Amino acid sequence: MRKLFQPGLRITVNDKMQSGYTYLLTCAVGRDFAPGFAPELTPAQMLARGVFEGHYLTDCRGEFPAEWFMRAKLSPDGPDVSLNYFGVKSRQGLSVWRQNGWIIGPDVRGWFQWYCRYYLGRRLAEIDAVQIARWRSFYRHKAQILKNCPPGHTECRPRQRQALLQWAYEPDF
Repeated sequence: MRKLFQPGLRITVNDKMQSGYTYLLTCAVGRDFAPGFAPELTPAQMLARGVFEGHYLTDCRGEFPAEWFMRAKLSPDGPDVSLNYFGVKSRQGLSVWRQNGWIIGPDVRGWFQWYCRYYLGRRLAEIDAVQIARWRSFYRHKAQILKNCPPGHTECRPRQRQALLQWAYEPDF
């Protein structure tokens, strides 16, 4: 039976990294974002292009809409850099995220997990404010590419472009 992701749905998470966590959707999917938070890509678009070496969310697909995974580039057996849109590794390991205090609240996998849950309609005011501020600060990478790369030369700064993609920014400009 297909899950209807709509306000009022309570989702319980049971995957390799989190068990028994429950959250409530309070907004419609992809709607009612905070002012100033305007991601350029949806989670489905990011997964289809190739992010996180195809290994992110492979064990928790039941939490999210099946449509997100229809075109996703996934590698359930382990990270595969060739699945990334730019074919390069552009991320820190989860241990680095933990050391730096970048894992916030119940989103044990980091920013992208938060974004997926936010996109679905979960709202947690304090955590949302922190994550949105982090997303805004990531724009500096797009500014660096705009300053240092000729327009349309997407081979320029591929690691920064891959990182932008993994933060829901359009990397092809």
